[in-house]
Amino acid sequence: MRETKAVALFVQYTEGVASSDTLGIFNEAEDIVFRIFVSLYPQKYSMAKKRKQLPLLENILITNVAAEGKAIAKVDGMTVFVPFVVPGDVVDIQLTRKKSNYAEGKAVRFESFSEKREEAFCEHFGICGGCKWQILPYEEQLKYKQKQVTDNLQRIGKIELPEISSILGAPETIFYRNKLEFTFSDKRWLTEKEISSDKEFLQMNALGFHIPGMFDKVLDIHKCWLQNDLSNQIRNTIREFCLQSNYSFFDLRNQSGLMRTLIVRNTSVGEWMVIVVFFEDDTEKREKLLNHITDKFPQITSLLYIINQKANDTITDQEVIVWKGRDYIVEEMEGLQFKIGPKSFYQTNSRQAYNLYKIAREFAGLSGNELVYDLYTGTGTIANFIARDAKKVIGIEFVEEAIEDAKENSRINNIENTLFLAGDMRKILTQDFINEHGRPNVIITDPPRAGMHDDVIETILFAEPQRIVYVSCNPATQARDLNLLGSKYRVMRVQPVDMFPHTHHVENVLLLMRK
Repeated sequence: MRETKAVALFVQYTEGVASSDTLGIFNEAEDIVFRIFVSLYPQKYSMAKKRKQLPLLENILITNVAAEGKAIAKVDGMTVFVPFVVPGDVVDIQLTRKKSNYAEGKAVRFESFSEKREEAFCEHFGICGGCKWQILPYEEQLKYKQKQVTDNLQRIGKIELPEISSILGAPETIFYRNKLEFTFSDKRWLTEKEISSDKEFLQMNALGFHIPGMFDKVLDIHKCWLQNDLSNQIRNTIREFCLQSNYSFFDLRNQSGLMRTLIVRNTSVGEWMVIVVFFEDDTEKREKLLNHITDKFPQITSLLYIINQKANDTITDQEVIVWKGRDYIVEEMEGLQFKIGPKSFYQTNSRQAYNLYKIAREFAGLSGNELVYDLYTGTGTIANFIARDAKKVIGIEFVEEAIEDAKENSRINNIENTLFLAGDMRKILTQDFINEHGRPNVIITDPPRAGMHDDVIETILFAEPQRIVYVSCNPATQARDLNLLGSKYRVMRVQPVDMFPHTHHVENVLLLMRK
């Protein structure tokens, strides 16, 4: 029993997650720790012994919120980043990393709690990498997200800005996601509480989320507050069946095991898609599990499976096999239907996505006579959403499967004024393309977090649309792109939108008008 705990803790320690102080749990069993790891992992143990112990900072006031969901303390002029705390907390900080101008650490003791602090609603808070801001009241979260947008636009954009509209909060702050992906692993993450208990851990399988920074360690999730609770019921039922049936969970290091990943999707109209990804091709075990899911959850609209024997978890290049129902689910928006397949991209917060698209449509100022380019169109959701208000919409996207989805969504909604093209944005959107298809009156662009390539921006400047609607999931790269667009365009409206409550992420929509 103690050997099992010692192994779990020491591995976490040598990988830089558990602190050396935690080893005090095993004071009476220190000989076991030494004996096991000196014999089995002499190099690892030697490296761990040499690890320099960083200082403990006592009685430190947390003063602000930083990027990536961390908070900030100032100690002797040095900025210290600390997760899972809020401004106003007074804590002891154990440094885990120290550079010349900043440091990182974790709170090991609370001297006093902030008046702004709320109780975490999730039992996995502090270990799981999601919902890091759940201890911060939602109004405070919105305040800091508003500040993030403002600071990025002013500091990086360096162009004249109008008054920035108040951030649009999400209508739902829990159970708002329409897609989650869970990992099966034979290396369950043990919490310090579990390790310090008298419980013996003979079963180390898990179905949940990866521990941040640990590529093969998975936290077993009992209840996730991100998706409708039926998702929890499906996941827990599948885990229980697999454990009772002695199904092997995936070993990422050795690339072995039957059960690999589980993807659960749903829509606002109550349709559900479940994708079970197997590593080993065992027909008997696979069919037993899929039949069990079918019997337990008749609500599932689309039950699919994949046999993925590649080194990585991506399914974009894998064959998807239908076990029950359709190979897609349907989302609706203002009477429009959108087919969502297992590989389709769709904004993961359906209700707030609708509000986001309404803002983009409003900013576009369409009268029915405009040629619109929708860059990074994905599955054509925005393009099809605005098509009825435009003369023609041309959508461009890198992923070919997404473009096929976009075309299908136009077809099922009887939309005939769209054109969708797949390929590298830099190579498709050229001056020749614009000369062939016409100069757009409006460009809507929703690039990935990295923002737009300089070549794409140059082509936009050549096209000279009257309006540019820039939707971004990363205000920092959006602000960077404004530096180039600012030569011909001025920012007229700024509207932040919260798509992901309890996280540091924020969307922002800009309206740019030609000077």
